[in-house]
Amino acid sequence: MAWVGCLGGLVFQVSDETVETLQGFEWGGSARYAVHQRHLQNALTEFTGLDPDRITLEIELSYGLGVNVMDELVKIWAYERKGQALAMALGDKGYGKNRWSIVSHKIQARQFDRHGNLYRAVVSLELQEYLKG
Repeated sequence: MAWVGCLGGLVFQVSDETVETLQGFEWGGSARYAVHQRHLQNALTEFTGLDPDRITLEIELSYGLGVNVMDELVKIWAYERKGQALAMALGDKGYGKNRWSIVSHKIQARQFDRHGNLYRAVVSLELQEYLKG
C-alpha cells in the first residue's frame, strides 16, 4: 500500500485493493489592508494582518476502487457539521500552521448501482486554516 496522505480520518491511499486520491489541489492565502481616507490628500493604506489560508481539492470516491462511498461522505459531513479541526498531510509533509476545517463541500454523483446506491462520486472540498489565538 502507498500512503499518499490524509485529512483527519480521510486517508488518501493507493493499493491493490483501494484507490482513494485527491486532485485539483489549490492552496491560497490573502492579506488584509485598511484604507484610510484623508481630506484633499492621498489615502493611506495599512497592513492589518493575514486571512486564514484556504485549500480547495477534489476526492474521487468509487466503490469499484475499493472505497465505501457513503462511509467517506458521512465522515466529511460529520467533520464539517461539528466544525472539527483536522490535520492534513501529503507525503511526509504536514500542511498549514496548525489544522484545517471543512467550510464547504459539493458532491457530484457520477454513478449509481442498480439498487440506487451511490457507486461513484467526486467530492469538492473547501478547507480553511484553523488557527488558535
